[in-house]
Amino acid sequence: MATGQGLDEEMANRIARHQATRSAEWQTVEEPIDVEAWFSKQGAEYRIILFDCVTLWLSNLVGIGLAESVILARVETLLDAMRRTGATVIIVSNELGSGLVPAEPSVRAFRDLSGRVNQCLATGADEAYLAVSGLPLRLK
Repeated sequence: MATGQGLDEEMANRIARHQATRSAEWQTVEEPIDVEAWFSKQGAEYRIILFDCVTLWLSNLVGIGLAESVILARVETLLDAMRRTGATVIIVSNELGSGLVPAEPSVRAFRDLSGRVNQCLATGADEAYLAVSGLPLRLK
């Protein structure tokens, strides 16, 4: 499950590089907005699903003007849909709160929302890891 959108030239090139390096053995679904609906309708067809990534999905949701309360409700719906698939779901997200506090209020708000979403996902997950410098640290 890929959530990136090529809305500018740099991102379109980045996505094209990712697509070019994917193994032919992988099936990729590109779904930038309705991730939870896809999991509900299609997720049970798979044994393993890699969801990459939550941060871009959030950016897409914020970009279409969804309020934080709506986004957090969608995260809970997503967790329920993931559980019902029966698949092993690997979720990739970015830790945005470890750096400097952003100067712009909208960027701070996004960073905070991302942290709340990551907390919800980690709470709902069976296992959670933080990868730092290429090393996985087991959180739970």
